[in-house]
Amino acid sequence: MAPEARAKIQADGALVFPPVPHLPFDPYRGLLYSPDQLFAGLDAGGYETTPDARAYEWFQRTKADGDILASMLRSIHDDAISDALDELLVGTRVVGVMGGHAMARDTDAYAGAARLGRELARTGLTVATGGGPGAMEAANLGAYAAPHRDEMLDEALELLAKTPSFSPSVSDWVRGALEVRDRWPGGDASVGIPTWFYGHEPPNAFAGHIAKYFANATREDGLLARCNAGVIFLPGAAGTVQEVFDNATPNYYESRGEPTPMVLVGRTHWTERLPAWPLLKALAQERPMETRIALVDSVTEVPEALARLSG
Repeated sequence: MAPEARAKIQADGALVFPPVPHLPFDPYRGLLYSPDQLFAGLDAGGYETTPDARAYEWFQRTKADGDILASMLRSIHDDAISDALDELLVGTRVVGVMGGHAMARDTDAYAGAARLGRELARTGLTVATGGGPGAMEAANLGAYAAPHRDEMLDEALELLAKTPSFSPSVSDWVRGALEVRDRWPGGDASVGIPTWFYGHEPPNAFAGHIAKYFANATREDGLLARCNAGVIFLPGAAGTVQEVFDNATPNYYESRGEPTPMVLVGRTHWTERLPAWPLLKALAQERPMETRIALVDSVTEVPEALARLSG
C-alpha cells in the first residue's frame, strides 16, 4: 500500500495491519489455498521446501514460545480462511466424508472410499473431507473423478498404488497425485480442510479448495458445521471417533437447527473394534436425531442410506 493511501485510510479511522516479512504464509489472504500453491517448488527442492512444509516448520517453532505476535498472526490467518470458506460454500449442499489417515492407496478400502466420493459428487453434492491422506484423499479423489469416464478412476487407482503412503516420502506421494491430475485435468473441485496441527499429515492434492488451519479445534468444528447435507464416517481411529461425537453433540441439542444425517460405515468396526455405534444410538433414542443416524456394512449402501435419512 502506498504511504499516502495508508495515511488517508488511517485518518478516516481504519485499522491497517502491516505486512510481516519472512513469513511462509499470508495471514491476510482472501481466498482458500489450491494444491499448486501449497506444493509450489516440489519439483525443485522436494516437499520440505514447499510453502506447506515451511508453514508447518514455522508453526512448530513459534507455537510454544508465548510470542503474542505469532499467536495473533495464526488467529488472523484462520479467521481469513473461515471467511473464504463461507464465501465458497454459500448456497451449496455439503456432505462430509471422515475417515482415517492410515488407509493406504493400494487397498480395497481406499478404492471403495474413492468410488463413494465419486457417487456423492455425481448427485450434485459438494464433498468435504479433513483434507489429509488415507480415506480423506480417497473421497477427494473420487469427487475429482466425477466428471470423467468410470475407467479413469480405476486407472488412477492403479497409478497411485505405486506410492501407497505418504511415508517414507511425502514428495513421491504428492507427485503421484499431481501426475493423476495432469493426466486427467478438469476434475470436480471438492473441499479439503486440513490442519498444520497435524503437520506430519500432508494435505492431499485432489481437493481443489483447501482450507488449511493452524488451530485444529477451529478446523474440526468448522468442517462438521458446514456439512449441511450430512456426514459419512468411514472406519478410523481416535480422530474419527472424536468427529463422530463432535457431530453428534449439535445434533443432540439441535444447536444448529434440525439434526443432519450421520452414516457410520463398517458394522464390525463401529460395534466391536471401536463401539461408537451403541453409544450414538443410545444418545439418539427418543430424540429427533434418532431418525437421522444409520449404520451400514459397506460404502455401496451409503447413497441410499443418506437419501433415506435426508427425506
